[in-house]
Amino acid sequence: MANEPLDAHNNKLIARLPVNERQKVLLKLESVALRRDTVISEAGKPIEWVYFLTEGIGSVFLATPERNHAEAGIFGSEGYIPTSAVTDVDFSPFNVNIQIDALGYRMSYRDFQMLMETSRPFAKVMIRAIEAFAIQLAYTAVSNAVHDVNERLARWLLMCHDRVVGDSLGLTHEFISLMLSVRRPSVTTSLHVLEGNGFIRAKRGVITIRNRAALEDYAHDAYGKPEEEYRRLMEGLFGE
Repeated sequence: MANEPLDAHNNKLIARLPVNERQKVLLKLESVALRRDTVISEAGKPIEWVYFLTEGIGSVFLATPERNHAEAGIFGSEGYIPTSAVTDVDFSPFNVNIQIDALGYRMSYRDFQMLMETSRPFAKVMIRAIEAFAIQLAYTAVSNAVHDVNERLARWLLMCHDRVVGDSLGLTHEFISLMLSVRRPSVTTSLHVLEGNGFIRAKRGVITIRNRAALEDYAHDAYGKPEEEYRRLMEGLFGE
């Protein structure tokens, strides 16, 4: 078991906790390095660990009985997964994979439940986080319904950019097609559109953000509201 990991505060939820409560959490964490495609939660299976990333990106996705897949949302250092742990549910309804190599910490499901019961500040932060994630999922559904593929791609690239250090994103076409629920040729076409506008540079397996402000303008209302709601939910939690 890790003893007071010094960089765990790079997870924004852990950083939000009051110092005395944070110490209780830190003692329950152990560090993990998670490579791309690592499965950290499977639908219908027991939750063994709750993960708090400090770097990298994970993807929450659903599979239909006919094995069609679609991504529901992404998470990074701003959250934790599986979010269903906060409701005292010990089975995950979602599949969760790492999509960009990640570092972070994990806590046993039992310890997570113990902290939910004994630490009001911890419970408050975790509940706020699940509300923020639910807002992201809702806006994903809206975006899939009303925005074109180019705007949706702009939105997801901005969301990924929010969760990494630097401007380079290690995203495969397979992952992007899963994110957008479109075929790979549509991904290629949309990448060419964004690159032609000078927003990004796309090379094999790597997308570099070149003009963040212009990309945000291009995304219009597809991006921004869930991020605004996350800030609203997390600010002033303990009278900061």
